[in-house]
Amino acid sequence: MPITPRLLLGPGPSNAHPRVLAALATPLVGHLDPQFLTLMDEVQERLRRLFGTQNALTLPLSATGSAGMEACLVNLLEPGDAIVVGVAGVFGERMCDVAARAGARVTRVDAEWGSALSSQAMASAIAHVRPKAVAFVHAETSTGVLQPVEAIARAAKSVGALVILDCVTSLGGIPVTLDAWGIDAAYSGTQKCLSCPPGLSPVTFSPRAVETVLARKTKVQSWYLDVSMLARYYGGERVYHHTAPISMIYAIAEALRIVEEEGMDARAARHRAAAQSLIEQLAPLGFTPLVAEEVRLPSLTTLRLSERIVAAGEAKVRRKLLDEHNIEVGGGLGKLAGTVWRVGLMGENAREENVRRLVEALA
Repeated sequence: MPITPRLLLGPGPSNAHPRVLAALATPLVGHLDPQFLTLMDEVQERLRRLFGTQNALTLPLSATGSAGMEACLVNLLEPGDAIVVGVAGVFGERMCDVAARAGARVTRVDAEWGSALSSQAMASAIAHVRPKAVAFVHAETSTGVLQPVEAIARAAKSVGALVILDCVTSLGGIPVTLDAWGIDAAYSGTQKCLSCPPGLSPVTFSPRAVETVLARKTKVQSWYLDVSMLARYYGGERVYHHTAPISMIYAIAEALRIVEEEGMDARAARHRAAAQSLIEQLAPLGFTPLVAEEVRLPSLTTLRLSERIVAAGEAKVRRKLLDEHNIEVGGGLGKLAGTVWRVGLMGENAREENVRRLVEALA
């Protein structure tokens, strides 16, 4: 069946860069071939720069972003461990679910969807629970909120807790500085601001996080995601663990080169400009931003719908955009279903011509 090309302006995936698509066609080599291992070293070093970290254990996990979440939580948590999780949307909820499945005692701190977590509420819960770990989302894909990081990370460090951060919709779109923030484990995905197909989850673990994994009393519940084993393949030993997805490593290598060629400051400015243009141009059509400007995520804008679109059936309008204009936008999730759209301007898609194309189609 032939596939019709779409302009992907939803919450992900985004359209891949042409150079990334070309890289996928590079001839295969073995996953232990010296050429491939050299490329893997390059990818790991570029990921360190993009994450803003010196962590030796930084790698492109052979799975999507949700597996990155799971890898961080199941490696650092053992049954009975306490964790405080900030919940301001679907992916904070998912963190709670994964942590509970690992046997952790979960304390959740909730925020209204469309608002950032209260750093004071998080600090209060952290001081009361004194958890082993604190986890929250940097860029909440279900709401379009960009969460301030440093105050929560400081509160966690004050009680010796590890800090886990979801960077799925922020990495490559806005600056991420994990070491400066004091983050111990973080994960992302390739299909958002990196303009790469879905299939890899960049993850990173601080030396303290690695020590925590090595000091576990119980085995990590996931064999595949056990980073003490993965480190032996991605590190200097090159011990076979699994067959790495070679073509996807070619793809992320090219995507990371493109990010560095543009420069993160220029890239972040481009994302901010595209998001602002979107809001301004859709305002006359009755769309208003859900999230306050000071915590609004540039790569994904959540828009309240006009009465006209709600009356017409927002899902029907989205389907018309897809069928007649080949443009995908995302509907609301959870509490926001039926009342908002999530418009992603990520990576290569964060450009004025894409904003104009959407606005003209809606008009």
